[in-house]
Amino acid sequence: MENKAHAIAAGAFVIGLLAALIALVVWLTRDDTVRNIYELSTRDAVSGLQPQAMVRYRGIAVGKVASIDFDPKVKGNVRVRISVDEKVPLTHSSYASLSYQGVTGLAFIALDDKGESQEPLIPDNANPPRIPLKPSVLAQLQERGEAILNQVDIAAKRANALLADENQKRIADALENISQAAAGANRLTQTLDKTIKADLSPALKRMPDTLDRVKKAASDVSRTANNLNTTVTRLNEPEGALHRIGDGAKSLSVAIENFNGATLPRINRVADDASRTVRRLGRTADNINDNPQSLLYGNGGVAPGPGEPGFSPPPASARP
Repeated sequence: MENKAHAIAAGAFVIGLLAALIALVVWLTRDDTVRNIYELSTRDAVSGLQPQAMVRYRGIAVGKVASIDFDPKVKGNVRVRISVDEKVPLTHSSYASLSYQGVTGLAFIALDDKGESQEPLIPDNANPPRIPLKPSVLAQLQERGEAILNQVDIAAKRANALLADENQKRIADALENISQAAAGANRLTQTLDKTIKADLSPALKRMPDTLDRVKKAASDVSRTANNLNTTVTRLNEPEGALHRIGDGAKSLSVAIENFNGATLPRINRVADDASRTVRRLGRTADNINDNPQSLLYGNGGVAPGPGEPGFSPPPASARP
């Protein structure tokens, strides 16, 4: 009876310990985060994506994938429901894409925002709002794979055409021509080298003498420039020639002004008087030329003599 009591006590202790461990695990793993449900719908494959996969917003874990099934609203699409932390700033310009973790190939949902809208996306767990799911990089490669293969096929055909026998012969001929041109250029270079050594060597030897002459000429020019600079400086001094010439010009200007103001009017008056005198002498000469007797009898008329027309004898009282 005593053994049974010990066994019951040990069993109760183990059961209590297990219950405490379970409670501790539940307490440690509890999640009090409030999450909202959103839906993603896509026609592309979601290979590698599993329920409880991570949902990240710009690299930050913000939720998990709740379920993956077919979209009842759009035939042929896959619907992915995600639960996202209510603190995530989702807006009407937010979008989702399928990304993969390193080399494991495990997929997760990556959320991001274009920044085009500031209006928040209102959650509704009864009728979850939908977030656009953009094609992943692999999906884009698959869509463009056919075009890439076509381009590769065209490039291969062009390479085959380029490597045809006729083109290979042309390429060989071109390479031969290039080789001959290179040999000709080499010969031309050697000829130029010989010509330079034969013709330019004497000129190069005479170059030091020429440089000495150029230096001497430059020295003479420098001395001439210095002398000219000294002369110009002396001319521009306060008591220099230019200053004196300026003073002389000012004196001459004053003299000209005095001549124009005083002397010239007097000369003009004398000239006017002389002109009037000359005119009078001219009229006098004209009168003498017309009537020379005026020098003896004056400007009056000469009485006619006996026998001349108009003669009248003087009265008797006037006779002697």
